[in-house]
Amino acid sequence: MNPSELAAFLRSRRDRIRPADVGLPTSTRRRVPGLRREEVAQLAGLSADYYTELERGSGAQPSAQVVAALARALRLDGDESDHLFHLASRPTPPKVHGSTKKPQPSLLDLLDRLTTTPAQVITDLHETLAQNRLAIALVGLHPAGGGFTSSFAYRWFTDPDSRSLYPEEDHPHHSRVFVADLHAVAARRARDTDVTQMVAELRQHSQEFAALWDTHDVALRRADHKRLVHPTLGIIELDCHSLFSEDGRQRLLWFTAPPGTKGAAQLESLSVVST
Repeated sequence: MNPSELAAFLRSRRDRIRPADVGLPTSTRRRVPGLRREEVAQLAGLSADYYTELERGSGAQPSAQVVAALARALRLDGDESDHLFHLASRPTPPKVHGSTKKPQPSLLDLLDRLTTTPAQVITDLHETLAQNRLAIALVGLHPAGGGFTSSFAYRWFTDPDSRSLYPEEDHPHHSRVFVADLHAVAARRARDTDVTQMVAELRQHSQEFAALWDTHDVALRRADHKRLVHPTLGIIELDCHSLFSEDGRQRLLWFTAPPGTKGAAQLESLSVVST
């Protein structure tokens, strides 16, 4: 904890708020343009003496609940609130996000610009949200919507036909990667019923998943080297990369191959096949 930095940040945020912003009466006799210390304390449900200690940097160590109350009282935005928690050496609270069922505009904009490489936007549960033309030609048209049962990771362990996309000898690797990735996501979204229900159903319906889950391996799938089975071009060896959205709940995946390799030539052919 950095008491002096915390004190300075609190003072700077207090000074910028006008009484009218928080429903307090405005008086011409006020000596400060912003809020008084006792007014911030009142809005946060704290004693004026305790808040004064915080602004003086005299060693008071606010709890996470007090920090959250101060963030609300001072009308802090997301970045400012996180900064306040960091200054107080408290863990930032989990973010409440909106729906993951629509591609985030920034990822969709990038997808639209990727016209020469297969790419798609998926959720952190591997639900497909959008695919470009080359991605459909490479991996097929994935079902969109319908909840986690449409997830490729879910279908990997419940629908044997979904595994035809990869050579059989590579299946154990992909199973391990899917489960380790889902373990990381589940920890971050522990209160999300979509995640807990998906894990519960997979444990019930797949002995392979249950055994891998109990290893507690954790690793987000940021990049991977893959061999994909294409009905026309045969086995295509590619690198798969991931760009994560800011909240981590969506990913842009794209497939590449080093120049001069067989995979690069097959990607060139894929453009012809896709038309």
